[in-house]
Amino acid sequence: KKERLLAIRSAIAATADRQAVSSRGHVVDDVRGLPLIVVDDIQELKTAKEVQSLFVKLGVWADVLRVKLRGGKGPLIVIADDRGIGRATSNYSGVDVVKVGNLNAELLAPGTHPGRLTIWTESAVGRLNELFR
Repeated sequence: KKERLLAIRSAIAATADRQAVSSRGHVVDDVRGLPLIVVDDIQELKTAKEVQSLFVKLGVWADVLRVKLRGGKGPLIVIADDRGIGRATSNYSGVDVVKVGNLNAELLAPGTHPGRLTIWTESAVGRLNELFR
């Protein structure tokens, strides 16, 4: 259990390191700052068009296109409650949505390579302390 929690904590820390994220092949040139923390309202997005608009505003659309053309792991969206975003992102291959309680090291660091481009909701970040102490 201690090893698993340590692996998750290390993978979470790597999501804030621009060098680690870009070394995985993610396109983060247009991203202002890492980690990407957004308001909880994104959990209520219902359509792929709304999700695309979010990706463009955050500067990660180029990375979503990269994954679509090349294959592989794209951005990970960590939420507290799924109110529609899980279904809205299903059209984008490589983009994963996960509830914060279901986080694991494989989602955060696929293939044991840390630094996956991760978008966090505010409530998910708030729940990290109680889940991974």
